[in-house]
Amino acid sequence: MDRKAFVKEIASILDSKKAENISALDVRGLTSLADYFVIATATSDTHAKALADYVEEEIKKHYGEVPHHIEGREWNRWIVLDYGDVIVHIMLPDVRDYYGIDWLWADAKKVV
Repeated sequence: MDRKAFVKEIASILDSKKAENISALDVRGLTSLADYFVIATATSDTHAKALADYVEEEIKKHYGEVPHHIEGREWNRWIVLDYGDVIVHIMLPDVRDYYGIDWLWADAKKVV
């Protein structure tokens, strides 16, 4: 599967569950961590958990992929789903603002 289409699908899944301020960034050439970041804001820790669970479930069901690693499930304030070349960040608004993740990757090309 085309990874750009994969990224757009993740953004669509997040949007279908009312994630806010969704952005998908092409970070190739800016970091060796991944090729794409998908960043979304959850309205509560319960919402963050639900978003992460739904992304994981839908991607596994439709694409047969599972995250290589998951971080943040113990607090549900910043959950990271690592699909290797695509990293999904689901954050609460105060966490997203505090870490300035959008500012850090401002040079990245927007996919969504």
